[in-house]
Amino acid sequence: MRPVWSGAISFGLVTIPIKVFPATESRSISFRQIHTADGGRIRYRKVCELDGEELTQEEIGRGYETATGTLVPVTDADLDAMPLPTAKAIEIVAFVPAESIDPIQIGASYYLAAEGVAAKPYELLRRALQRSAKVAVAKFAWHNRERLGLLRVLDDVIVLAAMLWPDEIRSPDQVPVPDVTVSEDEVDAALALAETLTGLDMSELRDEYRSALEEVIAAKAAGERPAAPEPAAPASAQVVDLMAMLEKSVQDAKASRGEPATVHPIPAKKKPPGKNTTAKKTSTGEKKTPAKKTSSKGKPSRSA
Repeated sequence: MRPVWSGAISFGLVTIPIKVFPATESRSISFRQIHTADGGRIRYRKVCELDGEELTQEEIGRGYETATGTLVPVTDADLDAMPLPTAKAIEIVAFVPAESIDPIQIGASYYLAAEGVAAKPYELLRRALQRSAKVAVAKFAWHNRERLGLLRVLDDVIVLAAMLWPDEIRSPDQVPVPDVTVSEDEVDAALALAETLTGLDMSELRDEYRSALEEVIAAKAAGERPAAPEPAAPASAQVVDLMAMLEKSVQDAKASRGEPATVHPIPAKKKPPGKNTTAKKTSTGEKKTPAKKTSSKGKPSRSA
C-alpha cells in the first residue's frame, strides 16, 4: 500500500513525522460510456476554447473565475507559498469527548504510520489518546484546501478522519417534519423490534447489489441471458395496522435467525374508563355473593 501524503503531526511542541495511507477502498463497479449503436468507447478531449488545440495534462493549469468572468491563474508555486502552518502538518488544536462529535461531520478515514525516530512520539500520542478516552480535533492542508480532521485510535494505529467544517453542515430546519402522533404502545412495539434486531455482526454484511451486478455482467460476457428477477410485491396505498406490522416484523426477524417465533409482549390498547359492572372481589380474590333472604320462618334459605 502506497502512502497518499507525507507530513507530520504537530502535538504542542512535539512533531511526529508520519505517512498517510487510505483506510478504505471503493468496491463499486465502474462503467464506461459507449456508443449504443456499435459499442465504441466514448472519450473526452481537453481542448482550448481559444485556439481549438487538444492539450496534454502537462499543459493544463488551474484558474479561478471571478464574478465578472475573468480567469485568474493560480499555480502550484502560489499554493505552496501560502503562509499556512498546516501545509505539511496535522496540527492538533483540542482534545474532546468522542460523543461531542456529530457523525454527520465525519468523512473519509486514513491510517497514520510512523517509523524510525518518529516511533516513540507516535506511541506517546497513541497512548495519550487511549488513556484519555478522547479524540483529537486537528487542522491540515490537503488537496489545495485546509481541512478539519479527527484523530482517534483503532487497535494500535492512529486514524485520521477528514471532517466537514461547521459551516458546511446544512441546518435540519430546512427539512419538513411530519405532524403526526404515535401512541406509547406503538413506541413500545418499535422498541421490541429494535431489541430483536440487536447483536448484528457488521463483518457479515455484504453489498448484495454489487454481487447481483457482477452476476449480470458475467452472464452477458458469456453470451447468456441474465437471470430474471423475482417479481416484487405491489406497493399498497392502503392504511395498514402499524401494530400488526411491527409484531410480524419481530416474528420474521426471529425466524430468519432460527429462533422460536415468540415475540416481546406488546401492550394491548387500553380500554376507556367506564362503569364497573363486574362483581367486587374479596381480599382472598373470591367473589362476594349477595346476602341470602331468610324464609318466612326466620331460617336462612338454602344456597344454590
